[in-house]
Amino acid sequence: MAGKKKSKEITEEINKEEMIAEEEGTAEEESTAEETAEVKPVDNPKAVIGAVLFSVGNSVEYKKLATVLGRDVEETKKLVYQLKDDYDNDPDCGFTIIELEDSVQMCSKASMYEYLIKIAKVPKSYSLTDSMLETLSIIAYKQPVTKLEIEKIRGVSCDHAVNKLVEYGLITELGRLQAPGRPLLFGTTEEFLRSFNVTSLDDLPTASPDRIEEFKKEAAEEVSVKLGI
Repeated sequence: MAGKKKSKEITEEINKEEMIAEEEGTAEEESTAEETAEVKPVDNPKAVIGAVLFSVGNSVEYKKLATVLGRDVEETKKLVYQLKDDYDNDPDCGFTIIELEDSVQMCSKASMYEYLIKIAKVPKSYSLTDSMLETLSIIAYKQPVTKLEIEKIRGVSCDHAVNKLVEYGLITELGRLQAPGRPLLFGTTEEFLRSFNVTSLDDLPTASPDRIEEFKKEAAEEVSVKLGI
């Protein structure tokens, strides 16, 4: 009786081990299948390399690029070199590829630099709200001027408008008023003149008292909208 019981325990243990082995084998097969799917080579590797480098903008490690392509690092490097040759030998292409240690990056050809500098010098376009335009107008005509003086004319806070105008480079700090608290003084910049196509502040049209009253009226309407009046 004891022998039968022992034999049964051994059989159960063997069956248990077989089940574990089968489960591990299945898991290994699934893992192998996933790895095989991951490393399946892409059909158009050079196109993929170009798309990845262009989209990322910064350098990409060869190892990561190889994973994307489903190829090893050495083959990936050869493909990158081929793509670089394609770019360098095409006069209608403004891109090239450079290596940075174990990484690679797309960039503009050196022959394109003069054009990049020109485009960088093109005056910026700004999205100016009515509030910002009114604040800018007051600063242009009354500079140097403090925030408090602007707010007295507009009737509302000008913090946001002033901060954005400084960010855009249209106005700048000109120092501090010699008064209690020493508030900052603001004035326009050369960027302001370029953006509005004037050579000096003397070229600005004369501001009429009626226009100042319009500023106050519009500011009052702005407050009413914010407060839901």
